[in-house]
Amino acid sequence: MAALGSAALRRGGGAAPRLLAVAVSCQSCRHKATGDGGHGQPREQHPAAPGRVGGQPVPAEGADTKTYLWARYHEMKKLVYDLLPPGVCNLLNPAAIYANNEISLGDVEIYGFDYDYTLAQYSNLLHSMIFNTARDILIEQFKYPEGLGKYDYIPGFAIRGLHYDVQKSLLMKIDAFHYVQLGTAYRGLKPVPDEEVIELYGGTQHIPLYQMSDFYGKGPSLKQFMDIFSLPEMTLLSSVIDYFITHGIEFDQVHLYKDISDAIRDVHVKGVMYKWIEKDMEQYILHGDEIYAVLNRLVNHKKKLFLITNSPFSFVDKGMKHMVGKNWRDLFDMVIVQADKPNFFTDRRKPFRKLDDKGSLQWDKINQLEKGKIYKEGNLFDFLRLTGWRGSKVLYFGDHLYSDLA
Repeated sequence: MAALGSAALRRGGGAAPRLLAVAVSCQSCRHKATGDGGHGQPREQHPAAPGRVGGQPVPAEGADTKTYLWARYHEMKKLVYDLLPPGVCNLLNPAAIYANNEISLGDVEIYGFDYDYTLAQYSNLLHSMIFNTARDILIEQFKYPEGLGKYDYIPGFAIRGLHYDVQKSLLMKIDAFHYVQLGTAYRGLKPVPDEEVIELYGGTQHIPLYQMSDFYGKGPSLKQFMDIFSLPEMTLLSSVIDYFITHGIEFDQVHLYKDISDAIRDVHVKGVMYKWIEKDMEQYILHGDEIYAVLNRLVNHKKKLFLITNSPFSFVDKGMKHMVGKNWRDLFDMVIVQADKPNFFTDRRKPFRKLDDKGSLQWDKINQLEKGKIYKEGNLFDFLRLTGWRGSKVLYFGDHLYSDLA
């Protein structure tokens, strides 16, 4: 369950319910998208130690600033490690993502889960299928050049969290302080020199706040790709740009971005992806022994479980039967499908709908959420009201920092 991120459902005062997030590293995050030393950091070097003046290190004669800074970095790193107990350093993974807030699982009585990339872990083949299908949609429906058919998905090219500047056609890593991480910017499939990146942004690496993505990653010119499903989208975007640049074809940056987003959306919205997975579970879904063990352990310790996902019931049902067994619903107190996250967390207007065991829609008015029943849509406010669950006793796991933790 390496891809799990977590959030606690909380409510305080008269404020709207909110989610406190704790992100957990996933395997895909340990590969750098843009060919440098990992997660936007330069490849480590091991320069000679600089000299010291007044107890402070200074660049050795003839040493450049980069060498000096790396020497300071390694010195500070050693000082930190010297403060740690023996053996602890071997447990630290510098490529991991660490929680800023501690949480006591002993206080948690109710565990919630997303489905895609939380309970269900997919093979890399799924990314190739999404890429290929969206690429073919561009060629056949949007009339893009047939030469794009020669491009294939590139595993490891992209990671979650990258930003794309639509107007400049740049895919890059931007840190929490809105600085472009030099060495990470790509236009198409080729890196862009640091000097050009700085020039494009007016002589600085800093991106003004008004240009940055808003909370949902939908800023006016910069888009952020936040989930694992976005990996094939970033690769397709870069591949199409690479083709146009290589062949000297002028293009409108905004229309290109929109066309690719629409093609990727069609793969999901029109149910194409669901059909692939349902047809061949063994090929696309990784085995679920660990999932069953975790869920069963929680139930045996008298914990309550719920599932909230945007995926349709038939898809979730087949996947859970494949991973956990035909009686998977016995483990959950509540199952909510097609929840329309992140709107589920903020929109009070959409009521819950009940589905029968075959997934057909029922017309009953929902006055209570019953164990073993399947519900569709709904909203967080009614969920809290009907269950009575709230506060630090509830913990929800999801893979998308915005859609799952809104």
